[in-house]
Amino acid sequence: MNRDSLLAIIAEWLEEITIPSLVPRQCLQVDLDQLKRILAIVGPRRAGKTYFMYQLIQSLLSSGQWTKQDILFIDFEDYRLSGFSAEDVDELLAAFQQLTGQYPRFLFFDEVQHIPDWGRALRTLHNRRRFKIIVSGSNSQLLSQEVATELRGRYEDIRMLPFSFAEYLRYRQITYSLATFHTPAWGKIVAAFEEYLKYGGFPEVVMLRVPSRMRKLLQSYFHTIFYRDVLERYHIKARYVLDALMREILEAFSETFSISQFEKQLKNNDLPGSKRTIANYLHYLQEAFFIIAHEKFAYSPRRRIMNPKKVYLTDTGLAALGRPCRPRSTIAP
Repeated sequence: MNRDSLLAIIAEWLEEITIPSLVPRQCLQVDLDQLKRILAIVGPRRAGKTYFMYQLIQSLLSSGQWTKQDILFIDFEDYRLSGFSAEDVDELLAAFQQLTGQYPRFLFFDEVQHIPDWGRALRTLHNRRRFKIIVSGSNSQLLSQEVATELRGRYEDIRMLPFSFAEYLRYRQITYSLATFHTPAWGKIVAAFEEYLKYGGFPEVVMLRVPSRMRKLLQSYFHTIFYRDVLERYHIKARYVLDALMREILEAFSETFSISQFEKQLKNNDLPGSKRTIANYLHYLQEAFFIIAHEKFAYSPRRRIMNPKKVYLTDTGLAALGRPCRPRSTIAP
């Protein structure tokens, strides 16, 4: 790897890149000083994983104990890092030391899946016990299951989902207290809640504020999850089954989903699809953070898989692609 390119990227981080304005996320509090294992930030696409890394960096800088010369942030989507390999990690650290006179204490690696054999690179760094390591990446190649396989007990993870309603209100700068629920200002919160249900909490969608553009962006997320994170990744052969399953979930999200009943629907439409195939595809959609499914308890693992499940969309905005949100006349506090 070209040393000059690494020096330029690191110099930009140290001298030019500033932490953008942030909406603090309500994740578990992370004490990076006490971090013993690799911290992996996982979640659906465009949910704000990179910005959460910025939030963690900001907390380090605000403490007064650390400066940028203790922190290395690298976005491996940078075109100048094409060709970067696991063997180049030491060259990267040497370039940082050349500019700062020391090794970084904290390593923030964004889109880490672009490093070939990234798991081995991170395990090697972690085994040195010199660095606090925080990573994130595209969920098509850095899913929870992948992290568990590659990092083998050396990691802990944080699931980054779209804005919660509290975070949505914070972004919209809508403040409230217990007294607000008994004043006309309550109507403003109800209106915000209606919009949140309709368009969801993906940060970029929330920032658009134009319904047609918001829906178009949500459609692009849906197709990315469908074609890239599931169809291509798992080499889906029965594409029509996956398509029908995703459309069914969009139409009936937050309701009970029965694998047996869905299999009957397929057969009624002369579409083959076994219960095992449907169960596998449902699992793939969970891995891609398209849905969150709650199983009905049973002592038998097979029974748990086949029992009806309560299925929720990770983001309610995706439901608009299946049907419009029904208007709600009243919302109780």
